Amino acid sequence: MAYAETILWIASLYGLAGLAFAIAFVTRGVGRVDRAAEDAPIGFRLLILPGSLALWPLLLSRWMRSTRRRP
Repeated sequence: MAYAETILWIASLYGLAGLAFAIAFVTRGVGRVDRAAEDAPIGFRLLILPGSLALWPLLLSRWMRSTRRRP
């Protein structure tokens, strides 16, 4: 039982961190990672929200790399 609770706790932390990241990424970061998405409508941003939540470590690294390259 302790293993299942630990896995659930870790998954919950991952999900909460992903949610916090996804909101920031969809509102500010997507335009820096992909120039074509700079002026994307709200529908597109809502569409990529679940994927951003799930893949937040990958997108965070891309966001950090794109921020370093641009002044």
